[in-house]
Amino acid sequence: MDRCEQVVVVTGASGGIGRATARAFGARGAKVALLARGEDGLQHAARDVEEAGGTALAIPVDVADHVGLDQAADRVERELGPIDVWVNDAFTVVFGPFTEVEPEEFTRVTEVTYLGYVYGTKAALKRMLPRDSGAIVQVGSALAYRGIPLQSAYCGAKHAIQGFTESLRCELLHDRKNVHVTMVQMPAVNTPQFSWVLSRLPHQAQPVPPIYQPEVAAEAVLFAADHPKRREYWVGGSTVGTLVVNKFAPGLLDRYLARTGYRSQQTSQPRDPDQPANLWEPADDRDGHDFGAHGIFDRRATRRSYQLWASQHHGAIGAAAAAAGALGVAVVRAARR
Repeated sequence: MDRCEQVVVVTGASGGIGRATARAFGARGAKVALLARGEDGLQHAARDVEEAGGTALAIPVDVADHVGLDQAADRVERELGPIDVWVNDAFTVVFGPFTEVEPEEFTRVTEVTYLGYVYGTKAALKRMLPRDSGAIVQVGSALAYRGIPLQSAYCGAKHAIQGFTESLRCELLHDRKNVHVTMVQMPAVNTPQFSWVLSRLPHQAQPVPPIYQPEVAAEAVLFAADHPKRREYWVGGSTVGTLVVNKFAPGLLDRYLARTGYRSQQTSQPRDPDQPANLWEPADDRDGHDFGAHGIFDRRATRRSYQLWASQHHGAIGAAAAAAGALGVAVVRAARR
């Protein structure tokens, strides 16, 4: 299908990676359904998509409400057409030691950040499987493999998404379906969440450097949507480094994060006691403020990821590496002769 004719659903589209992803799909002329709770943020996001050249449909919905999410999918297909791509990105977080997170808060993070993906995936499959066509992109994180301190609920949810997606992928392969699910593991990204997260930290929360701009993440999501047969993508050298070290020396990483994890997730500035928290209600509806795609760390964030380029061109890189190896063997043999 022509990319300009795609119908795309993006959850968590009112800010951050979801907002940047929706805008990027809009720039290709796609019809983009934007799903999130905050109506003010959604309206601004819809304007972004329209200005970029796409068609926007903003639908206020809580992804933890599976009935509401299914009804939203019905509306998308009525007003925009059959869904080609579904991007799950909506999430919420509580920053703080596990002992300071209330059971109700842990439940809420799990319902939004994990079950929201489950419900979104089910809504997508309900419509894609009868047509035997479609792609589902799960926006993941390096934290889907490696838990860090102060984000126990979020890390648990991302781990759960990883296991759920692997299970589903096997079932789709077994049934030989032409519907594909892939996951994009993200690095630290400069999103507004650090200005609206429920935090019990003494200082302003921050992403663990190095920090990438949300447009880098959006580029990865679009590539994954176009190439969904690949099981997952890793974005950022820090993601690769973290996952490799965790695979071969997890105990060493435990001790390193115990020593650095608290400090690296906070700035030197005290936390604003009046900072909004989007756990129970959308932060942008509190005062009509549009947070946009970017957070407050623009000066420290980069707009490029060489590792993402390598991930997108892994076939060519592998071929080049094999050719270089063969050339090296030939040179050695010639030298011996």
